[in-house]
Amino acid sequence: MIQNIGVIGAGTMGHGIALSFAMYGYNVNLYDAYENQLKKALTDIADELALLVEEHFIEPEAVQATLARIKTYGDLRQAVQDRDFVIEAAPENLELKQNLFKQLDEFCPKHTILASNTSSLPLDGMMALVPPERRQRMLVNHWYNPAHLMPIVELSCFGNMPEDIYNEVEAMFATAKKQTVKVLKDVPGLVANRIQQGVAREVFSLIEMGVAEPADIDKALKFGPAFRYATTGQLEVADFGGLDIWCIVGNNLLKEMDNRKEANDLLKQKVAEGKLGLKSGEGFYKYNPDEIPGIKKEFMKKLIHQLKASEYYTQK
Repeated sequence: MIQNIGVIGAGTMGHGIALSFAMYGYNVNLYDAYENQLKKALTDIADELALLVEEHFIEPEAVQATLARIKTYGDLRQAVQDRDFVIEAAPENLELKQNLFKQLDEFCPKHTILASNTSSLPLDGMMALVPPERRQRMLVNHWYNPAHLMPIVELSCFGNMPEDIYNEVEAMFATAKKQTVKVLKDVPGLVANRIQQGVAREVFSLIEMGVAEPADIDKALKFGPAFRYATTGQLEVADFGGLDIWCIVGNNLLKEMDNRKEANDLLKQKVAEGKLGLKSGEGFYKYNPDEIPGIKKEFMKKLIHQLKASEYYTQK
C-alpha cells in the first residue's frame, strides 16, 4: 500500500505535487539540491493553502496539518530511502533523468514505484540505466500546472508494468482526488497536451490572420467550446451533435484551417522581442507590473471555483 511519497524537485510542479498529496493525508519528502528553492517552496505552499482557506475549499485547521506532512531534504538518499512512490519533476533533459533514475533505483527500497512528470521524453529512454526488475515499477505520471488545482494526471500503461501495480497507482491518485487518464501508447505530448496544442495552433493562426482581437478570440473559446469542455468531452459533444454533422463540417472546414508543423511565426516573433506574457509584462496582452500578483491570485481563484464544480460533476 502506497503511503509515503517522495517528490524530486521543489520548483513550480514539484512543490504543487507535494502539496496535492500532503493535502489528502500522505507523508511527503520534498527534495531539492538548492536550499533556497526548498524555502521558497514551503512559502509558496503556505500561500496556496491560505488561498484555499479563503475560498472555502479547505478548513483553516487543515493548513498546519498539511504543512506538517511535508518534510524537506537536500540529500537525495535521505529523502527517498523509505518511500513507496517517488516522482521526479526535474528539467526535461533525458540524460539528467536517466542518471537520476539510476540513483533512485540504488537509494530506494525494492518495492518503490518510480515516476516521471514528463510529457515529452520517452519512458523507455528514461529507464535505460535501471535493471529490468525496477522497470516493472516505473511509469510516467504527467500533472498539469498548478498541480494542486488541476485535477488531471496522465498515467502511462505501456506494457512494462504489471496490471496490479498500475491499479495500485491509479487507486492512490483517486484518494488524492485526481482524475487519471490511462495512456496506452508512448507518444510525444501524451493526450492532454496534444489536444491543447491543436486548439492553440488555430488560436494563434486566427490572431496572425487578424480575424479578431485577442480578447474576442479568448471570449469565443471561453464561452463557446471551452464552456462545454468544462463538463463534457469532445467525443461526447460529437455524439450529442451527430457524427454526420461533424463529418460534413470537418470536410468543409479542416482544409481551411492551420496545419503547420512548427510554432506559429507570430509566436516566434513575440518570443524574439521578449514579449513572453505575464512574466515579462507583455504577451498578447499588456500587464501592469503592480497588478501581476493580483492577476495571478484571480487566476487561482477561478481554478478553485472550477475545481469545486468539477468535483460535483464527477460525483454524479
